[in-house]
Amino acid sequence: MSVVPKSLAKDFGHRPDLVAHLAPWQSRAHIGAEKGPPMTIVFDNSYARDLPGTYLRLAPDPAPNPRLLVFNQQLADRLGLTLDGEQATRWFSGASLPPGADPIAQAYAGHQFGGFSPQLGDGRAHLLGEILAPDGQRFDLQLKGSGRTPFSRGGDGKAAIGPMLREYLISEAMAALGVPTTRSLAVVATGEDVWRDTKLPGAVLTRVAASHLRVGTFQFFAARGDKAQLKALADYAIARHDPDLLRATNPTLAFLDAVIDRQVRLIAEWMGLGFIHGVMNTDNMAISGETIDYGPCAFMEGYGPGTVFSSIDHQGRYAYANQPVILGWNLARLAETLVPLIDPDPDRAVDLASSLLDGIAGRYRNAWLALMRRKLGLAGEDAGDAALADDLMTAMVGADWTLTFHRLGTPAALRPLFEDFTAMEAWLPRWRARTGEGTGGHMAKANPAVIPRNHEVEAALTAATAGDMAPFEALLTAIREPFVEREAFMLPAPSAFGSYVTYCGT
Repeated sequence: MSVVPKSLAKDFGHRPDLVAHLAPWQSRAHIGAEKGPPMTIVFDNSYARDLPGTYLRLAPDPAPNPRLLVFNQQLADRLGLTLDGEQATRWFSGASLPPGADPIAQAYAGHQFGGFSPQLGDGRAHLLGEILAPDGQRFDLQLKGSGRTPFSRGGDGKAAIGPMLREYLISEAMAALGVPTTRSLAVVATGEDVWRDTKLPGAVLTRVAASHLRVGTFQFFAARGDKAQLKALADYAIARHDPDLLRATNPTLAFLDAVIDRQVRLIAEWMGLGFIHGVMNTDNMAISGETIDYGPCAFMEGYGPGTVFSSIDHQGRYAYANQPVILGWNLARLAETLVPLIDPDPDRAVDLASSLLDGIAGRYRNAWLALMRRKLGLAGEDAGDAALADDLMTAMVGADWTLTFHRLGTPAALRPLFEDFTAMEAWLPRWRARTGEGTGGHMAKANPAVIPRNHEVEAALTAATAGDMAPFEALLTAIREPFVEREAFMLPAPSAFGSYVTYCGT
């Protein structure tokens, strides 16, 4: 289905292109669009058009022998795309470019584990451009693992099959669970090997996002004192994500408030599912409020507030219980970049931003409590709900997070999840008294039966890397229907699986 491009809410004009074209990357410019009749992707590349100086224009590396591993037809339908397998294989591997694509590598900075890096950017990704879905919603199409860029910082710009299929799998699980997330349209094996600790088959993932604007994007220009570019970026972000705010008395302050609201609700959703992102750097916090960058992430099985999966998070900065704290920390970094735009008087700007930041903890607590009411089947609001939820957290330490909530209404099935059921046994009558005769008809829609359990994920990725996609496809089918009980995918990891460690996959 063809989509007629529409303008963004505000026309920023076409300023002269200030992008630096670096000679080592110009050699890839021979990769042109395929010739022939009009195709089914219609691009309207507003970021490249309206924000020169915020990216480098360059083409992805051509995959030598691309092979389509998985294609997300459900997502393609959502986007109004009707591609055949050959088109998807070539366009989503870098072997050729779809007509109208304008591949760029975006610039951004970021705090990584608390330390500020003034220049990061897309070191192994190429934004092909933006498309409009049939409902008019704008999406980025980005290739990940598609080759080196000037932002690669010594990396090879490539990715292996395992990490790319992992992002596809976990992002699809999050989408099925109703959590705002970037999505994966395709994974294509490139036909070349990449080296990590060992030789691995390479792959490219196609990521779909409401945008790739990050807290780190604003930090990049704030760190350089480039107020004009910062203002252009903020205007663009508001027009793209919050066009109604263009009429606000103070659009920048209203934008900060909107980003806070989206992120508060997102992290509450993560916490309710026992999801640990693993690398909540400011360059991995999207302005859109979508979960982005599925590297060292995982769903917690046995509940432990200090649970960490990332191989490099030695201090537990991004542990499960710290995610709401990092939420506030990251948003404070965004607010710092916006201060010059909020008010000409720096002191007043800081006061206005601080008034929003000071409310984050309370807003998160309210969002989390609302989520817990759904998970516990609590109708309405009661003064004792917060204590009831907090006491459950204390009682269920060590028990399987997902199955505890899923089995709350059946104590006989719940008991085997606990080494010591004493605290839980004392909690259950309080919960039943609060829910009344029923246990809440909506609980089943808030407490999944199936999540991407870590041992299943690893088994599927290991098999796929060796050439067998069947376990991956079976797991993908299960996680796309997370509220359907499939016992084979509900079982916790066997004891032999041991401690689980994830890696960023770069």
